[in-house]
Amino acid sequence: MACTTLLVGKNASYDNSTIVTRSEDSGSGSYCAKRFIVVEPKDQPKRYKSVISECEFDLPENPLRYTAHPNADPFEGIWGCNGTNSKNVSMTATETITTNPRVLGADPLLVNTKDKKEGGLGEEDFVTVVLPYISSAREGVLRLGKLLEEHGTYESNGIAFQDENEIWWLETIGGHHWMARRVPDDAYVVMPNQLGIDNFDFEDAYGKKETFMCCEDLREFTEKNHLDLNLDGDFNPRLAYGSIDDSDRIYNTPRAWAMLRHFNPTSFIWDGEDADYRPEDLDLPWAMVPERKITVEDMKYVLSYYYQGTEFNPYGKDEKKGKYRPIGINRNNITVFTQIRPYKEDGHKVVEWHALGSNAFNSAVAQYANVTKTPAYFADDSKTVTTKNFYWTNRLIAALADANYHEAIVEIERYDQKIMSKSHEIIIKTDAYVEENKLTGEKLHVALEKANQELSDFTEEETNKLLDKVLYIASNHMKNSFSRSDN
Repeated sequence: MACTTLLVGKNASYDNSTIVTRSEDSGSGSYCAKRFIVVEPKDQPKRYKSVISECEFDLPENPLRYTAHPNADPFEGIWGCNGTNSKNVSMTATETITTNPRVLGADPLLVNTKDKKEGGLGEEDFVTVVLPYISSAREGVLRLGKLLEEHGTYESNGIAFQDENEIWWLETIGGHHWMARRVPDDAYVVMPNQLGIDNFDFEDAYGKKETFMCCEDLREFTEKNHLDLNLDGDFNPRLAYGSIDDSDRIYNTPRAWAMLRHFNPTSFIWDGEDADYRPEDLDLPWAMVPERKITVEDMKYVLSYYYQGTEFNPYGKDEKKGKYRPIGINRNNITVFTQIRPYKEDGHKVVEWHALGSNAFNSAVAQYANVTKTPAYFADDSKTVTTKNFYWTNRLIAALADANYHEAIVEIERYDQKIMSKSHEIIIKTDAYVEENKLTGEKLHVALEKANQELSDFTEEETNKLLDKVLYIASNHMKNSFSRSDN
């Protein structure tokens, strides 16, 4: 999957939450409907079998309840995307990343074709086999790392793990190796489909594991295969394990440049001949301290970005328009912004903000994670177009708005503000009600589910209104129109 990830440490966010987001994007020319569900322990399989690779193994006993965002059509497996378990630990699935022939020669990816099945785990599997069994972000890294060493993978993966205190980012290296780094509390991290970690301390990884973790033989593997390319004594895994391709400069690094440029506009020169960093530079920082605290709205804007205000805007008139791959692209499936709030009680600590369809033309809706059911508007598994489903309605809006961008975009902006404003309003109101009445157990679930449904109903109404508006705009631009009228 082509995706974009943004990780915000607790001291870099506006309310000291850890906030993690990843857009799941389909491959070029394809679109995948997604849904929002809750998986109860009784519904979690005891023995797991991957559809793609046929990798099969037993799962631990006593799984936790968790949210997930699987494919509406499970013909290729679950593809849980991301979720939060009942211990308030969250994870993403795969940011597809890049590597190089030296790594792939030393530890090849597993192969899974129609005629040959070598097994292994991939994006299809990670949420299902990891999230219900972890109590912290660190535990998530260690569980997935063990599974990768045992079963291997057939793709290059980047996965985020999050609790209220820490965010960890894990990257696979070849078929069986991996490394992970803790996100600095005062920083944010940008990940655009590339191996991203640009500094690694083996002494910490093999010692206290305060900031770094890895598989047991990563240092030996690196030395044996002559992967370290640094001359200054520091180890940069991006040089050792990553890629340096022309396609990176067009497809990947411009997205990192755009996000860094947004959160640190005056820290560096980003444009022109004297720029410190350019869209095609391969040495863009993995983590940076922002110039101000980051909000959910900031993150939504960045994950919707298509180079507004630059010469690369596909809706502009400059000759360089459309040169680089946008973040908010036509084939965004779903983007979830997971906010773990340390100042709230465990029962209503986590809010997941859901954006479905193309991020350039949608909004993010808040939903509490500690629930036992989800609204039908988000949970519907329709595989064909319907306006009773959040994903499909946004797909319709995006296709109509894209073709009529300059008239439709103002309606999109107004809609986005309405949805996110109402989300904050309902969350504030519900938090207060829960705290005033000291709700726990079933009564707490009922209150949170009521809030989710209220936001779902509001979103469905406003989304249909937006569809009506962009349909009207598009209808007026039809080629077979004529100014003379009989009325």
